Amino acid sequence: MATVEGGSGAARIEPSADVDERAAIGAGTTVWHLAQVREDAVVGADCVIGRGAYVGPGVRIGDRVKVQNHALVYEPAVVEDGVFIGPAAVLTNDRYPRAVTPDGRPKGQLDWCAEGVTLRHGCSIGGRAVLVAGVTVGRWALVAAGAVVHRDVPDFALVAGVPARRIGWVGRAGEPLRPAGDGGWQCPRTAERYRERDGTLVPL
Repeated sequence: MATVEGGSGAARIEPSADVDERAAIGAGTTVWHLAQVREDAVVGADCVIGRGAYVGPGVRIGDRVKVQNHALVYEPAVVEDGVFIGPAAVLTNDRYPRAVTPDGRPKGQLDWCAEGVTLRHGCSIGGRAVLVAGVTVGRWALVAAGAVVHRDVPDFALVAGVPARRIGWVGRAGEPLRPAGDGGWQCPRTAERYRERDGTLVPL
């Protein structure tokens, strides 16, 4: 089993994983079987890159991130600390995908400009969700399984559907918040309280 030293411990890289020598893997991170981490990608500390997952060239992944089995994270995505990316979720990078140019020749790197998805601190992406190139998912937001996200998601929002729409709010524990009167919301697990103002949610 291959390891990459760093910080206070060693990364664990399964022999069947394909990790480019130019990628950086943080201490305590595990890269499971058949995963691929491309050149110049940076994966932080204490992460899990699941079986068959793909991390594209130059992708930036923070600390304590979970990328579940067969998730696809295309460049130049930015994933902040504490994010969960569910199984088979896809972070795309091309708003107008074509295999060929208008004159019929195969598209190359110079024929398009990759536009990455940004996932803010603590948010979660459900299994088989698709995020369209360029969208940002806010802090602690939750994207439901199978959703198609084509526009930015506010902090603490719960979005679902095709296309995804906000159907509620979630707290840092990930559970839907309950109304607490006068525009307030409360987490049923932690009792944290929040205030809704002009379509945004703010912790009290």
